[in-house]
Amino acid sequence: MPAINPYLTFNGNCAEAMRFYERTLGGKLQIMTNGESPIADTLPPGSADRIMHAGLEFDGGVLMVSDDMPSNSYKGMHGFAVSVIYPTAAEAKRIFDALAKGGKVFMPLDKAFWAEAFGMLVDRFGTPWLINGAMTA
Repeated sequence: MPAINPYLTFNGNCAEAMRFYERTLGGKLQIMTNGESPIADTLPPGSADRIMHAGLEFDGGVLMVSDDMPSNSYKGMHGFAVSVIYPTAAEAKRIFDALAKGGKVFMPLDKAFWAEAFGMLVDRFGTPWLINGAMTA
């Protein structure tokens, strides 16, 4: 089966979000701005610092992202969540707490019938997360 990786779009704060995710989630981050791209001269003025493409590579997956163009009418992230599974409830709690700072918790991290820990939140960058720890089912 091919790999399935989420691709998120931000409204000009992609680099900040990805550096935060790199510190919080771990992994290796690669970023290319519009200004660094081979087609920089064809992109709208004022978009050089926006992220054309970035990827945070981690154990078996990649979180891929970019910034929307300033001329677009950004509508935010909705209709999905990034689901992450950690081997322990303690690790899930550490990540959940870090992502929750400045964000909005919709379901506090607690025991669920499928995991020792599960919680739902939207972080300060607008990304919805489902955090699982110590899956039991």
